[in-house]
Amino acid sequence: MNTQLLDGMVVFNEVVKCGSFTKAADKIGHSTSYISKEINKLEERLGVRLLHRTTRTLNLTAEGEIYHAQCRQIVEDAETLESAMLGHQTIPKGNLKISCPTNFGLNTLTPLLMKFSEKYPDVTFDVDLNDRKVDLVAEGIDVAIRASQFMNDSSLISRKIKTFQGVTIASPDYLAKNGTPTHPHELKNHKVLCYSNLTNYDVWRYIEQDGNVVEVELDSFVTTNSSQLEVALCVAGLGITRMPLFNLNGELESGELVELFTHYQRVNVEMNLVYPSRKHMSSKVRSFIDFVLEEIGE
Repeated sequence: MNTQLLDGMVVFNEVVKCGSFTKAADKIGHSTSYISKEINKLEERLGVRLLHRTTRTLNLTAEGEIYHAQCRQIVEDAETLESAMLGHQTIPKGNLKISCPTNFGLNTLTPLLMKFSEKYPDVTFDVDLNDRKVDLVAEGIDVAIRASQFMNDSSLISRKIKTFQGVTIASPDYLAKNGTPTHPHELKNHKVLCYSNLTNYDVWRYIEQDGNVVEVELDSFVTTNSSQLEVALCVAGLGITRMPLFNLNGELESGELVELFTHYQRVNVEMNLVYPSRKHMSSKVRSFIDFVLEEIGE
């Protein structure tokens, strides 16, 4: 393929439009000698003379007339395409691919998408609800929402949304049958449900009111990569778990679940917007990031 196929077209089209090398040079922002060299290279490549030029006049040859008719259309089409792309960057539109933890998506992201869609109706969504670590670039994801525990890739940009509190919970039925632990070390005598996507998921860390840290290494009764399943199993009375409050949907308020260790400080879980790069960011991505931070950011 001839990679020089379009070279000189813009300059040639501008020379014909302006009627002189000098005016074309002023319009394009180059010297007259540059314009002359570009026209000479174009004619040499094509093997024909495109212009009759004297010190006073500039006219198209017969070949130049034919070439210019097609060249002008190509340049105009390219300018139209570029304008459309620039407009696309300005007005949020197109498909936005989002990856988000399942329960955060169901409980927090859903109302945000409703409001964002009202504000930017030309944006469509591809929402992947999962609790696994994702490869944003390989999977073509525009924006991911992830906890700080997942932030170990320095090539990604991260913007903090807010810090959510984490709680240790169990159902009243489970506690009635198995007793209520009052110290983290007593968890060793209970069935615990662990979230496998976390590093050291079986080590639960607690902070006493005086700042003393207590770590307990546990034998997991159920290990799962689904926070949704964790909640369901906990409500069903299968064991004790701990998770960020955004994973819950009123189960504490309704009494389906009970918070344990309330005399300890709640664990903080930082949620972030994660994306591959700030460079050449489309308006749909930038608008979504700004919108989320404005709506629920700290």
